Amino acid sequence: MDQLFKIFKVDEAEATKISASPNEPHQHNFEELIIGIEGQLEHFIDFKNITLDAPLVSFVTKGKVHRIVPKLKNGKCDMWVLRFQSEFIPETTFQLYASYHDHATLKIQPGDCFNRLVTLCEIIHGAMQQENPDLGVVKHLLSALFIMIESEKNKITPNHTSLEISQNTTIQSFLKILEENYQRPVGVEFYAEKLFMSARNLNLICKNILHQTVSEIIETRKLIEAKNQLTHSNKNISEIGFDLGYNEKAYFTNVFKRRTGQTPSEFREEMKKLLS
Repeated sequence: MDQLFKIFKVDEAEATKISASPNEPHQHNFEELIIGIEGQLEHFIDFKNITLDAPLVSFVTKGKVHRIVPKLKNGKCDMWVLRFQSEFIPETTFQLYASYHDHATLKIQPGDCFNRLVTLCEIIHGAMQQENPDLGVVKHLLSALFIMIESEKNKITPNHTSLEISQNTTIQSFLKILEENYQRPVGVEFYAEKLFMSARNLNLICKNILHQTVSEIIETRKLIEAKNQLTHSNKNISEIGFDLGYNEKAYFTNVFKRRTGQTPSEFREEMKKLLS
């Protein structure tokens, strides 16, 4: 996509067309937000497959391996799709959430609040239909849309205390640093030092919010990339392991099998069959 921003509708005809066409897991060079009003969304992301009924919200960050299939529910499908370049809104509320948590797609409760999300999409679409769209206005409207989505998400989870807010800030900083360094052979102490805290405190925060230790989160990020390379590249197992900071093939294979239940070779063969 060579535009900064794009918005369009997926209706019954388009959903049927997408469902019937080849649609392998892929990456794109833009951010994508889907507001599902009616219908169903099948989402394959982080090598997990889920299907949710609308109303829903789904956000996929640039470079994330995924597959989205809109489907009819009771003969209907109505979804807004918003695509934009990362530089259009440098930081979004959902970016870290979508990249590192297990729920890139969220079931939203119907009602006035969700209807306001839909209305805002309609306003954004109207603004883009102008002969010379004011992208500054669209940018502010998109920011408002993310704020409203965050508000809806918070209704699904308990209210955060000041401690939790502070811990969430730490998690966001940690995940940002992790994204820049996960391919390096560095451990918990490296990230703790970057955040000016002890490894023990960083571990406590990660276990409280993400229910994983720092080491487990680092391994999870490495393994998602390993799965991506096993699926979409011709690199051998040793090369992939080395790319991710594992100097020995046997160690990489053991970690992969311990975390996934399969060796890298078994996973690669399974994905070939799945995508063939």
